[in-house]
Amino acid sequence: MPLHTYSAFKTNLLQQTASLRTLIRNNEHTGATSGLAQSLVQGNVVILPADWAADFLMYCQRNPVACPLIAISQPGDPALPELGLDIDIRTDVPEYQVFRGGQREETAYDIRDLWQDDFVTFVLGCSFSFEDALIRAGLSIRNIEAGCNVSMYRSSIATVPAGRFSGDMVVSMRPFSGADAIRAVQVTTRLPKAHGAPVHLGNPAQIGIRDLARPDFGDAITIRDDEVPLFWACGVTPQIALEHARPPIAITHVPGKMLLTERLNEELAVL
Repeated sequence: MPLHTYSAFKTNLLQQTASLRTLIRNNEHTGATSGLAQSLVQGNVVILPADWAADFLMYCQRNPVACPLIAISQPGDPALPELGLDIDIRTDVPEYQVFRGGQREETAYDIRDLWQDDFVTFVLGCSFSFEDALIRAGLSIRNIEAGCNVSMYRSSIATVPAGRFSGDMVVSMRPFSGADAIRAVQVTTRLPKAHGAPVHLGNPAQIGIRDLARPDFGDAITIRDDEVPLFWACGVTPQIALEHARPPIAITHVPGKMLLTERLNEELAVL
């Protein structure tokens, strides 16, 4: 793409994202973000007190497929300048959930009243970013077609413990025909910061999932007879780790309701 065309393309995307972020900041968009801000990186969010940050950073480093780290804030700073010039993590997620002692106690659309001077924000890559790449490769994404959230499941795939953090992986699922499944693997392999290639294909029982019609997070979708389910590591995995670690307080996004950034997916791709 010529430089001037690329520049105009990115400027248009950033304008769209700024408009979307304004809607989110004003609580006018509180739903899922799958299919929004196409071509731009979306992020999972984990906010922790500073004395828990080192353990969580190690957990991300040991589990880069489930927890692909793309940004860390300074303690107490709600800005993330490497992801967007005007991002305020206290207002710019469609819906937050608050953990206390490992329990999901409440949700909120704005966390300014909960903000602490020692909070550190972690932003992890999200599979919604590779959905854009799959669409551009000519593949159909069922949850986007249906206008619903992606299906997410607790699996029996163990993550590597680090400090106080441990737990099994959460996976997201998208069905494809055989030929499209091969193409989906090829496309997503190039995007390790968006979880990369699937961690499992086929029989969900092999990774501890009993019923695809009953996801643990998100919405159920139709799987056709000629399709195979593909499972990717999911950025909801840290929320399971929070249940095990039980920090006094932690704040995350509600599954499927992500932070919209100003980074292009292609900037994080492996050539």
